[in-house]
Amino acid sequence: MVNLNMDGPARDQVMKLIQEKDRIENEIREQNLVLEENNIGMQDPLVDGDGYPRNDIDVYKVRHARHLIICLQNDHKNIMKQIERGLGEVHSQFRANGEGTSSNGQSHSQHINGYAEVTHNVSDARPNANDQGFAVIAFVLLGSPADTAGLHENDELLEFGTINATNFTDLNQVNNLVQHSVGQPIQLRVRRGSVVLSLTITPRVWTRPGLLGCRIEKKS
Repeated sequence: MVNLNMDGPARDQVMKLIQEKDRIENEIREQNLVLEENNIGMQDPLVDGDGYPRNDIDVYKVRHARHLIICLQNDHKNIMKQIERGLGEVHSQFRANGEGTSSNGQSHSQHINGYAEVTHNVSDARPNANDQGFAVIAFVLLGSPADTAGLHENDELLEFGTINATNFTDLNQVNNLVQHSVGQPIQLRVRRGSVVLSLTITPRVWTRPGLLGCRIEKKS
């Protein structure tokens, strides 16, 4: 693999977008902490059985945090789309410069601050086992750890922590890793179209059942 150190406006723009994405994710985490401190989720009622504001929570802070989380999640989805488009532009420039493959015909991965885009394999290239998908994301719940991490429906899992196509047997491996990683970040690599992204997800208890808020299915 080679590091993508090519200068140019497309790369600079992607770098700025990634920095903005990180800022948004930090803000989402901060607002989620407000909800956790009040022991309330995104959908729990703010009034008691008599219709009065609950006195066991800070209603103003909770309402404000919920509003910000919704806005920030929308911003996050939009900026992820921009990053994907930007990576596509950088990818095209990289290939145009003749730097997409090595001398033996194998493809390289390009990295920008943790994001990787894999060039198309040439016909005689040996496939990288770690770039074979073993599972797919069936759906992602809004406001979940998976949503915050940037996972999308139909993302193809290439790596989930230490799990990849070479050692994957069944989804119990993923479930066990998640159960033993509550509050700890797990590094992921996913393929989304022609782009491969490196993401980080942190399993945690949130407002709905499950620690991720997404459904992972074995690739057929």
